[in-house]
Amino acid sequence: MNNELDTLQINFDESGLWILNIALAIIMFGVAIGITIEDFKRLINNPKILFTGIFSQFILFPAVTFLFVILIKPSPSIALGMFMVAACPGGNISNFMTQMAKGNPSLSVSMTAFATLMSIVMTPLNFQVWSSLYEPTAEILRTVKIDGYTLGKLVILILGIPLVLGMLFRNWKPTLALKVMKILKPFSITVFLVLIVLAFRKNFDLFLEHIHYVLLIVIAHNLIGYLLGFYFAKSMKLSFKNQKTLSIETGIQNAGLGLLLVFTFFNGFGGMKLLVAFWAIWDILSGLLLATYWAKKSKRDG
Repeated sequence: MNNELDTLQINFDESGLWILNIALAIIMFGVAIGITIEDFKRLINNPKILFTGIFSQFILFPAVTFLFVILIKPSPSIALGMFMVAACPGGNISNFMTQMAKGNPSLSVSMTAFATLMSIVMTPLNFQVWSSLYEPTAEILRTVKIDGYTLGKLVILILGIPLVLGMLFRNWKPTLALKVMKILKPFSITVFLVLIVLAFRKNFDLFLEHIHYVLLIVIAHNLIGYLLGFYFAKSMKLSFKNQKTLSIETGIQNAGLGLLLVFTFFNGFGGMKLLVAFWAIWDILSGLLLATYWAKKSKRDG
């Protein structure tokens, strides 16, 4: 089974890769329009919340992912996909999910901004460190040339620059920016989902044939992210609204970025693509389910 998955060929042409690049940049730009300097100041003035969110997302989740991989011993390329997902920053749709869940949207947006900036360093670093510590994935890394500079540059282009441009646009034309954000966010997310579907349309039979290898792993891994974020925030004695927010920030990862990095650097590892692609779809579904539950709970309690 390991060899079958590790040699699985999933095709995704270069034009599709460029569209994915653009879609992710547009999504980030749409999120950044909602971010102001005041959001950064609020987090800096509350270091406890900032520490809890950053630690949960960039330290705790990758470390527990490593332990989970050791426990279940998946195919090496699937393990590599899990490390990739865990190394990515929070997903850009987490802001929408947080608002829907009656969490703290301001904290969610601020965390997105901080996590995006940190991901320029932390995403390549986390992926390299945890993948190197697990021998089956370390063996793959020895056969794949990953240019850290190129990886970092890609994260800057897809996340960093759109973040800065979106914030500048918000500061320059605040009224127009808010109007654009209302249209751009749902549009860009729809484009992203359509793109994932199109990416696998030529591989649909292949996807169905092998999905059972990653189905339970992705669901369990995603659930671990939600629980870690929630209970770590609870242990830090944050409010219930902030517990919900950091649960969503930790559980919803930017798998779109992960998918882009996989197609760019790991063209020959189908198991890795399979896991990250399914994660990109699943965490949206799970996020909607969780946000709907919390929204109904808040309404009932209120």
